[in-house]
Amino acid sequence: MSEADPSSIFSQKNSRLPEDTVFFSIFPDFSLSSDLKYQNSKTDPLLSSQLQCLHLQILQTLSCYTTSYIWQHEPFSLSLSTQASCAFCPSSSNQFPHLHGKLRYGDNLEDEWFVVFLLFEISCKFPNLSIRVWDTDGEFLLIEAAFHLPKWLNPETSTNRIFIRGGNLHIVPNNHFPSVPTLFDALLYVMKCEDKTKASSSVQLAIKHRIGDYPDRAIKNMHRVRVQVPALVAHVLKHEPCLISLAVEGFYDRDIDSMKYAANMERFLPNKSADEIVEVTVMMSRAMYAQLMQQTFQAPKCYPMPTRSDSGYAAAELGMKIACGFEMIYQVRKREVLEGKGSSWEVYRESLDRSGYFEGLLPGSKEYKRLMENAEDYYRKSSLHSRESEIMSAPVRRIDDILAHPFSADDFKGKEVPPSDDDLWLYNGEDELNAALLERQQEMEHYDLNRKKNKKSKEQEDVGPSSSSNIDDYDLGDIAKSMQAFIQKMSSFEGAEVPGDRNPNNVDLDVERFMKEIESVMKTPNAEHADDDDDDDVDEDLSSDMDLDDSEDSDIGEVSDDHEDEQTAFMSSYSDALSEELKSTTLGKSFVRANEPTFKKDEGTSNAAGDVQDEFTHVDVDVNLVKSFLGSFSSQEGLPGPASNLLGLMGLQLPQDDKTDK
Repeated sequence: MSEADPSSIFSQKNSRLPEDTVFFSIFPDFSLSSDLKYQNSKTDPLLSSQLQCLHLQILQTLSCYTTSYIWQHEPFSLSLSTQASCAFCPSSSNQFPHLHGKLRYGDNLEDEWFVVFLLFEISCKFPNLSIRVWDTDGEFLLIEAAFHLPKWLNPETSTNRIFIRGGNLHIVPNNHFPSVPTLFDALLYVMKCEDKTKASSSVQLAIKHRIGDYPDRAIKNMHRVRVQVPALVAHVLKHEPCLISLAVEGFYDRDIDSMKYAANMERFLPNKSADEIVEVTVMMSRAMYAQLMQQTFQAPKCYPMPTRSDSGYAAAELGMKIACGFEMIYQVRKREVLEGKGSSWEVYRESLDRSGYFEGLLPGSKEYKRLMENAEDYYRKSSLHSRESEIMSAPVRRIDDILAHPFSADDFKGKEVPPSDDDLWLYNGEDELNAALLERQQEMEHYDLNRKKNKKSKEQEDVGPSSSSNIDDYDLGDIAKSMQAFIQKMSSFEGAEVPGDRNPNNVDLDVERFMKEIESVMKTPNAEHADDDDDDDVDEDLSSDMDLDDSEDSDIGEVSDDHEDEQTAFMSSYSDALSEELKSTTLGKSFVRANEPTFKKDEGTSNAAGDVQDEFTHVDVDVNLVKSFLGSFSSQEGLPGPASNLLGLMGLQLPQDDKTDK
């Protein structure tokens, strides 16, 4: 039995994974051949070459989607498993070559779902790949399709089971792997049995409904706004529009130390003059725009600002925030000496040495030179597509390079600036939120409705001949007959009960003795004339009578005719007293009487006449019994209760009411 990888995403604590970050791994089929299961791919030049070729093809395919997209913190990028270890991938994935990456989306959740769209596009263009994607919530794709998943699938059982392949979501079934499969076994099974692992159509629709608006949604997520910024900032953004995300990050995540840099503006507003301010259009994501607009920030004293009544104040204030963000992030990165490690090529070459790419060859040897030429060629090709990632990781050098070229503020003046995009979405988000909540609510209601239908159909199958389809054939008279038989055979003055191994014929009711006990409790006229001193004798007689057996030699068999007359008189008086007591209540009217007239009494008819008529109309015991049972059963609303339990003891099962589940 295979054990779960201890480094899997579900066994790790969330604290070990960076927040607001999505992770992904791409596994090509050529890395899953059986002879490579335990082979170290870092020492195989052929596999490294195949992986590098695949890497370049994927980046080239995605370039049409990512070229004009502004990421919140970092761009989409991929790394080879042979270059550096993936700290957040399962350790077993290092046994065979693959591509991996991570992307911090921060407050912009659209970045995460855009990554999901890109991964599905990769799987469509390259069908011989299997892809995993997860974040701090685990397999978040399953959360999107939660109402359509099989019951056995949960966070504990989904480890190494969820993959993207051929443009579809695949789930490794539990009937083939009852326990958690290893990553290699799961990938191999998905590769060989795509038809068995492909998720249901409802799951596919739920996922594709979420990413169906991309890439158009990604374009819609971009916001263009007119701002007034220093010419140095305008010049940087002209050459590298992606750096706006670093400026927003520097402004939004500012602290006391970084705000000291903004107070001086040494790099981007050296002369502190209004002549350095120009008006341009800047493109950013909606999340970035919201972060800038929703924070109040007082301009540094050295920063020239127009009056609040000026028509361009809003553009100047937004531009001031961007300029301060650039100053803060530039100075902070420069202070941290992030560029001290050398150029990106040197970093790449050092990673090759650490991964064993040169296989211990001596520098300058023929084989070493050949491997170095291959690495340089790959670096040149990949850098064309990963240039944005390089800029974002090393912004100080790139900014210095851009500002080293001569330019003037006049280059931006006198040019027509397009108007800003409408930002009503920032203030009317309630409608979109309500629409999303309504959609979720409808999805939940649809799920509950289907669950109730399935439960009802299952109950009808279990009921069998007593189902609602046979309700017209059900004889309600069986209830009265069964109850009569039940009382006659299985009742006593102590109550009705269901015997276990007892013979029901042994249960008998002695009516005469029962009435004698009632008479003694109710204090019949005979007892009223007795002396108080006889109370002890009565108790003794009662106690002794209760201890007697039911043999025919008991004192009950010696009751005289006079005593029988007294019994008759007692029952008559008892019945009259009971009727008199019930006259003041509506209990008598609740019973159904035999041959009950259908006409209503006239308003002028006296109550006495009605009472006399009711008194001489017999109560239909069977009809009232059935009516009471049906009312009690209906009030249970399909749940267990006394009526259904008692009918079950009698061998009867009423059909379910169709209104119960509606």
